Amino acid sequence: MHVRILDVGQCGFDHAAINDFLQHMMPMTVDAAGTAQETEKLLQVNRYNLVLINRILDSDDSSGIDLIKQLRQIPNCPPLMLVSNLHDAQAKAVAAGALQGFGKSTIHLPQVAEHLRAVLAAGETR
Repeated sequence: MHVRILDVGQCGFDHAAINDFLQHMMPMTVDAAGTAQETEKLLQVNRYNLVLINRILDSDDSSGIDLIKQLRQIPNCPPLMLVSNLHDAQAKAVAAGALQGFGKSTIHLPQVAEHLRAVLAAGETR
Protein backbone atom coordinates (compact mmCIF):
# COMPACT_ATOMS: atom_id res chain seq x y z
CA MET A 1 0.00 0.00 0.00
CA HIS A 2 1.27 3.45 -0.89
CA VAL A 3 0.55 5.89 1.92
CA ARG A 4 -0.48 9.44 1.08
CA ILE A 5 -1.01 12.10 3.73
CA LEU A 6 -2.35 15.64 3.36
CA ASP A 7 -0.81 18.19 5.73
CA VAL A 8 -3.03 21.26 6.07
CA GLY A 9 -2.33 24.74 7.36
CA GLN A 10 1.29 24.44 8.46
CA CYS A 11 3.90 27.12 7.88
CA GLY A 12 6.78 26.02 5.66
CA PHE A 13 9.07 25.20 8.58
CA ASP A 14 6.48 23.07 10.38
CA HIS A 15 5.44 21.28 7.20
CA ALA A 16 9.08 20.40 6.54
CA ALA A 17 9.47 19.06 10.10
CA ILE A 18 6.27 16.99 9.87
CA ASN A 19 7.23 15.71 6.42
CA ASP A 20 10.69 14.71 7.67
CA PHE A 21 9.17 12.91 10.67
CA LEU A 22 6.66 11.05 8.50
CA GLN A 23 9.25 10.09 5.88
CA HIS A 24 11.40 8.52 8.60
CA MET A 25 8.42 6.39 9.70
CA MET A 26 7.87 4.83 6.27
CA PRO A 27 7.98 5.78 2.60
CA MET A 28 4.97 7.94 1.75
CA THR A 29 3.79 10.96 -0.16
CA VAL A 30 3.02 14.04 1.92
CA ASP A 31 1.10 16.81 0.15
CA ALA A 32 0.51 20.27 1.59
CA ALA A 33 -2.54 22.51 1.50
CA GLY A 34 -2.76 26.02 2.90
CA THR A 35 -6.49 26.72 2.94
CA ALA A 36 -9.82 24.95 3.34
CA GLN A 37 -10.54 25.46 -0.37
CA GLU A 38 -7.21 23.96 -1.42
CA THR A 39 -7.81 21.05 0.96
CA GLU A 40 -11.21 20.30 -0.55
CA LYS A 41 -9.79 20.42 -4.09
CA LEU A 42 -6.98 18.01 -3.19
CA LEU A 43 -9.46 15.65 -1.51
CA GLN A 44 -11.48 15.57 -4.73
CA VAL A 45 -8.55 14.48 -6.90
CA ASN A 46 -6.42 12.36 -4.55
CA ARG A 47 -7.03 9.52 -2.15
CA TYR A 48 -5.49 10.21 1.26
CA ASN A 49 -4.91 7.80 4.11
CA LEU A 50 -4.84 10.63 6.65
CA VAL A 51 -5.31 14.39 6.80
CA LEU A 52 -3.30 16.34 9.38
CA ILE A 53 -4.79 19.75 10.19
CA ASN A 54 -3.09 22.56 12.07
CA ARG A 55 -5.08 24.08 14.95
CA ILE A 56 -4.86 27.51 13.29
CA LEU A 57 -4.23 27.50 9.53
CA ASP A 58 -1.10 29.53 8.84
CA SER A 59 -2.37 30.98 5.55
CA ASP A 60 -5.48 32.73 6.88
CA ASP A 61 -5.66 32.11 10.66
CA SER A 62 -8.87 30.09 10.25
CA SER A 63 -9.79 27.36 12.72
CA GLY A 64 -8.56 23.84 12.11
CA ILE A 65 -11.39 22.52 14.27
CA ASP A 66 -13.93 24.29 12.06
CA LEU A 67 -12.23 22.72 9.05
CA ILE A 68 -12.53 19.29 10.67
CA LYS A 69 -16.28 19.86 11.10
CA GLN A 70 -16.54 20.95 7.46
CA LEU A 71 -14.55 18.02 6.08
CA ARG A 72 -16.47 15.45 8.15
CA GLN A 73 -19.49 16.30 5.98
CA ILE A 74 -17.72 15.00 2.85
CA PRO A 75 -18.71 11.43 1.93
CA ASN A 76 -15.83 8.96 2.40
CA CYS A 77 -13.75 11.58 4.20
CA PRO A 78 -10.35 10.15 5.17
CA PRO A 79 -9.36 10.09 8.83
CA LEU A 80 -8.60 13.55 10.20
CA MET A 81 -6.15 14.45 12.94
CA LEU A 82 -5.42 17.79 14.63
CA VAL A 83 -1.84 18.97 15.04
CA SER A 84 -1.80 20.88 18.34
CA ASN A 85 -0.06 20.74 21.69
CA LEU A 86 -3.22 22.00 23.44
CA HIS A 87 -5.23 19.27 25.19
CA ASP A 88 -8.41 21.36 25.01
CA ALA A 89 -8.05 21.73 21.25
CA GLN A 90 -7.43 17.99 20.87
CA ALA A 91 -10.60 17.26 22.86
CA LYS A 92 -12.62 19.63 20.66
CA ALA A 93 -11.20 18.04 17.51
CA VAL A 94 -12.08 14.53 18.71
CA ALA A 95 -15.59 15.74 19.60
CA ALA A 96 -15.84 17.12 16.04
CA GLY A 97 -14.99 13.71 14.57
CA ALA A 98 -11.20 13.69 14.33
CA LEU A 99 -8.89 11.01 15.67
CA GLN A 100 -6.65 11.85 18.61
CA GLY A 101 -3.84 13.95 17.17
CA PHE A 102 -0.45 15.10 18.36
CA GLY A 103 1.45 18.30 19.01
CA LYS A 104 4.46 19.69 17.25
CA SER A 105 6.42 19.46 20.51
CA THR A 106 5.73 15.71 20.74
CA ILE A 107 6.33 14.81 17.11
CA HIS A 108 9.54 12.89 17.77
CA LEU A 109 8.19 10.76 20.63
CA PRO A 110 8.03 7.05 19.80
CA GLN A 111 4.38 6.82 20.88
CA VAL A 112 3.38 9.40 18.24
CA ALA A 113 4.95 7.29 15.49
CA GLU A 114 3.29 4.17 16.94
CA HIS A 115 -0.10 5.91 17.01
CA LEU A 116 0.27 7.07 13.39
CA ARG A 117 1.36 3.61 12.23
CA ALA A 118 -1.71 2.11 13.94
CA VAL A 119 -4.01 4.67 12.28
CA LEU A 120 -2.48 4.02 8.86
CA ALA A 121 -2.63 0.23 9.37
CA ALA A 122 -6.30 0.45 10.38
CA GLY A 123 -6.99 2.35 7.17
CA GLU A 124 -5.64 -0.54 5.10
CA THR A 125 -8.51 -2.74 6.25
CA ARG A 126 -11.29 -0.30 5.38
